Amino acid sequence: MKNIFNFFAGTLVLVSKGSKAYYCWVLFLLTLMAIGASAYMQQLNEGLAVTAMRDQVSWGFYISNFTFMVGVAAAAVLLVIPAYVYEWGPIKEFAVLGELLAVSAIIMCMLFVTADLGHPERFWHLIPKLGRLNFPQSLLAWDVVVLNTYLVLNVTISVYILYSLYYKREPKHNFYTPLVLLSIPSAISIHTVTAFLYNGLGARPFWNSSILVPRFLASAFCSGPAFMLLIFLLVRKYTKFRIKDEAIQKVAEIMAYAMFINLLLLGAELFKEYYTDTVHLDSFLYLFQGLHGHSALVPYIWTAMVFNMSAFFLFLIPATRRNTKTLILGCILVFVGVYIEKGMGLVIPGFIPDTLHEIYEYSPSNIEIMLAMGIWATGLFVYTMLLRVAIPILNGDFHVADNGVGSFIGDAVFISRQVTDEVPEERPTSSSH
Repeated sequence: MKNIFNFFAGTLVLVSKGSKAYYCWVLFLLTLMAIGASAYMQQLNEGLAVTAMRDQVSWGFYISNFTFMVGVAAAAVLLVIPAYVYEWGPIKEFAVLGELLAVSAIIMCMLFVTADLGHPERFWHLIPKLGRLNFPQSLLAWDVVVLNTYLVLNVTISVYILYSLYYKREPKHNFYTPLVLLSIPSAISIHTVTAFLYNGLGARPFWNSSILVPRFLASAFCSGPAFMLLIFLLVRKYTKFRIKDEAIQKVAEIMAYAMFINLLLLGAELFKEYYTDTVHLDSFLYLFQGLHGHSALVPYIWTAMVFNMSAFFLFLIPATRRNTKTLILGCILVFVGVYIEKGMGLVIPGFIPDTLHEIYEYSPSNIEIMLAMGIWATGLFVYTMLLRVAIPILNGDFHVADNGVGSFIGDAVFISRQVTDEVPEERPTSSSH
């Protein structure tokens, strides 16, 4: 327990140290978090009437972001499989950073769901023994279970690996390997169950499609890795942590295949609806062409289509995939394109037209936008703090010294209950992680 306490106490001191750019970034995120908290307090005080959601469109910007972030969290499996199952060194060296991103993304998912609740104080009804979770009858209960399971697994794996490296021990395979193997189907399940929440609604033909699950997974393996690559390129540029080009290129190559599958499945869905030309086509017409003079989402979805197609060719062509500038451009295009397609482009058209054939054009209110910004800032703040601890440990700069005192090489910051001026002569190396 003393070792555990010293480890976490050291990490708290470590996150308080940094450059001016680090402090400015943290201050910026805290400001956005404060704005989001203020918006949430107003929503709690006045109710969901301050949002643009109504009876016709009861899921809006919050659930759109939730659906997208589930995909970002699930994408960590693209690093876990080659790193831990196939023991591929170039990715294994930074796979824990992907797991930490999954932790931050799941926290954001839970915050978006909480923001969408009209009475968040009634959440206790889902707690076993105190309330009734309705598991396994309820799909919502399944979503609660798989999200929390995936969160616990990623926290346990990443903290155990970092804790072991801090004490200069090789992580025990017989401990974390079963957890890693369990996290793979858990990653698939969080997005599968989320897709089931949609396509299980028979009265909403826009979602009632059997290929929605593979579409969700394919888009997740585009947007999640795109965000990870952007983060990893920043980490490689502004820290001493080295990420090999071959690892980045392998992830980018996988993204090209995933984007092709995503576009293929979307094309198959469009063919089925337009060729049969039934009344169920109305939601697709509203999204892609406009319906009865209502076309609020048309420019957004076509922007997403252009972005996704452009990114697909950027990642497909080896020359542009290997070029850092076009790689960054492609990641940004994928991230924005899938965010639109899988967010507002998926959730809102499912409600239009409603069961009475009315059309309510939804657009997020200022409260929804500010609250969403606050939640995004919270997730980025959590990930920033996790990276601030993980990178020095993986580099071997933050570890326990030979005298049992934790030390941080580089900023002359020493973490312990006592102060020491001794810097280890030999910089320890991180393990294969």
